[in-house]
Amino acid sequence: MNTLPPLFLSHGSPMLALEPGATGEFVARLGPAIDRAFGRPKAVLAVSAHSTAREPVLLASARQHAVYDFGGFPDALYQLQYNPPGAPELAPRVAALLGEAGERAHVLDQGGLDHGIWSMLRFMYPEADIPVLPLAWMPHRPPAEQFAFGQALAALSDEGVLVMGSGSITHNLRRVFAQGRADVGAPEIPESRGFRDWFAERSAARDWPALWNYRRLAPSAADMHPTDEHLLPWFVAAGAGGEATAPLRLHEGVTYGCLGMDVYAFGPSASALAAAL
Repeated sequence: MNTLPPLFLSHGSPMLALEPGATGEFVARLGPAIDRAFGRPKAVLAVSAHSTAREPVLLASARQHAVYDFGGFPDALYQLQYNPPGAPELAPRVAALLGEAGERAHVLDQGGLDHGIWSMLRFMYPEADIPVLPLAWMPHRPPAEQFAFGQALAALSDEGVLVMGSGSITHNLRRVFAQGRADVGAPEIPESRGFRDWFAERSAARDWPALWNYRRLAPSAADMHPTDEHLLPWFVAAGAGGEATAPLRLHEGVTYGCLGMDVYAFGPSASALAAAL
């Protein structure tokens, strides 16, 4: 099997699961493209903005299930199911890799996929037949440290494991409801466009120092990320792909005028994935 490219997926609102739009349609093509280019992943290691901890935690249940970690949405959203196998046999390998990097990982015989994980995998692999191992990560660390954390996971890509970060390339819920209601088709605000373009340009240039210091250098950074837990999984996935290859934006878009829906691939195999789409 060829090296799998780590991914960052912008999951946006939980409503994406019911209203896929352009991003849902793209992600639905992503799983088959991965299979064609690299073979079916043995497992997915998922790093999501909604599963965080003070130290790394692997949720190594033998069976996973969708967690409805949101409120106030239509009943139909809570009826959706995504119950893939877990990957308990992968957990010791991940814990060992993290241990070599000085990280103490905790392995729990518990499961649960937050919506940042299952809403994406539901489109990528709707049969729910690929084992999933959620990795709760530490949102208090800065981007450069998140990148180093991801570097510790790089060997997994050669072992048939898809490293998947899930968050949002821009994420300000106050902006979503600025007019008193959420409008999924609202035109993109300039601040969102400026931030997304800057991120794509700095990625194409492999300007890692600028990306690690995005909060100081990127336009409208604090506006687009009042807190940065939705962006930091990008750096974990990027670290797993390594510094030598430029991050590749596979898909770009926006919902609600300011929730960026960009998808990135990392590492030397990213271009092969793009060609397979």
